[in-house]
Amino acid sequence: MGYLLGYDAGSSSIKASLLDAETGKLVAAATSPREELHISAPSPGWAEQDPDTWWEHLVRATAMLRRESGVDLGKVLAIGISYQMHGLVVVGKDLKPLRPSIIWCDSRAVDIGERAFSELGRERCLGCIMNSPGNFTASKLAWLKENEPDLYRRIHKAMLPGDYLALRMTGEAATTPSGLSEMMLWDFSAQSPAWIIMEYYGISRELLPDYRATFSVQGELTDRAAAELGLRRRTPVSYRAGDQPNNALALKVLEPGEAAATAGTSGVVYGVYSQPRSDALSRVNVFVHVNHGADSPRYGVLMCVNGTGITYRWLRDLLGAGSTGWDYARMNEEAASVPPGAEGLLAFPYGNGAERTLENRNPGASLQGLDYNLHRRPHLLRAAQEGVVFALELGLEIMRGMGAGSERIRAGKANMFLSPLFREIFAAVTGAPLEIYDTDGSQGAARGAGLGAGAYRDFEDAFRGLEMEATVEPDARLAELYREAYGRWREALERLVLSGERG
Repeated sequence: MGYLLGYDAGSSSIKASLLDAETGKLVAAATSPREELHISAPSPGWAEQDPDTWWEHLVRATAMLRRESGVDLGKVLAIGISYQMHGLVVVGKDLKPLRPSIIWCDSRAVDIGERAFSELGRERCLGCIMNSPGNFTASKLAWLKENEPDLYRRIHKAMLPGDYLALRMTGEAATTPSGLSEMMLWDFSAQSPAWIIMEYYGISRELLPDYRATFSVQGELTDRAAAELGLRRRTPVSYRAGDQPNNALALKVLEPGEAAATAGTSGVVYGVYSQPRSDALSRVNVFVHVNHGADSPRYGVLMCVNGTGITYRWLRDLLGAGSTGWDYARMNEEAASVPPGAEGLLAFPYGNGAERTLENRNPGASLQGLDYNLHRRPHLLRAAQEGVVFALELGLEIMRGMGAGSERIRAGKANMFLSPLFREIFAAVTGAPLEIYDTDGSQGAARGAGLGAGAYRDFEDAFRGLEMEATVEPDARLAELYREAYGRWREALERLVLSGERG
């Protein structure tokens, strides 16, 4: 039958997966670079990456995939793209980037988005885009208009990171309704671009690319792109989605009441519902889900904590400098060697930009209760895992308050969910059974490509080969211990946020 190729373009790396279209089984996977991609911070709170660096590593990952699999990539039927959400790429008339991308964790547009929320009005914003304009792509584009006017005047199209990679493949600038919703440029009531936001910011409609169905042939490989990738010319690009809607797809989270979780650089819980639900303070956000349709509406409610996997990576680099055999597996073993609650040590993983669950505050990362005579490295590692889960639970409380909770949560066997300890803490604190699947975003993108190109009849057909590896039920004894620890963490967080406001 042939193969399906999926890419997951994150802020850390580009991963490529090749699936056998007939069996749905993974043939090979590759990641580039081996070490994480550089994020530039020209000013405090900023975060930028070069879009052409993403393309360079996408090409490298494809070459690695070809070498590892031995497959003739000329037999690839279709390509799917998953990408880091909320970034901004601007290109000139030659379709080349005019500046580095302002990526998802960049905080420079917070004030612009809050001003828009206030001046447009809460009811107007929530009724149209279901969110505050916040620190999202539209506000980042408005920041460029205000602060880099000469460059702004040269912009031909403004797009998301995945849209840029598709542009490199097909030569066509396009996006999707789901993509527009994550830019804060989708009008949920009119089911069309949110011109009200464009007009408020004074942004020309001409800067938006066309939008196309998520599952559809959105373009074909140009001769140049095919040569760079070693693929057949005119191979269709038939799916694109932001990393969190796509992660939900990868886990077959498509129906109301289902939820998916990730804990990579950032941590997310993403629930699917048939009616759009908004949070009055916009601490969690609503997007158009990948399988949304006029007759069967599907919306995603997303809660994000910026610093999850990046917290653990920072600890790895800090505590393991020069250590032989120091890796995540050893870190997890050490963390498990101390009791729940880390003997009073509390960690707050808020060191990666403004946090939506904290109403766009940025209290920074910190530790509380540190005792030099008691706490050692294992305590710090366990407290970090607990702090990440507590921060996720804080977001889940907001979702439950909206009536958007979930009885079971699915996650891929990746990043922090590789840790048995982290899984155990997550299930105990959230109270939700956790289902672990052997899949990831690049495999989800490949399945999406098969749907968009017509290689699969329907969603059931597309998920052949997807297998659940484990279920973690909440441990009642552990849940009781963590109820007390989480309460102490919440009280300390409130003091931390208040002190930051006073300071």
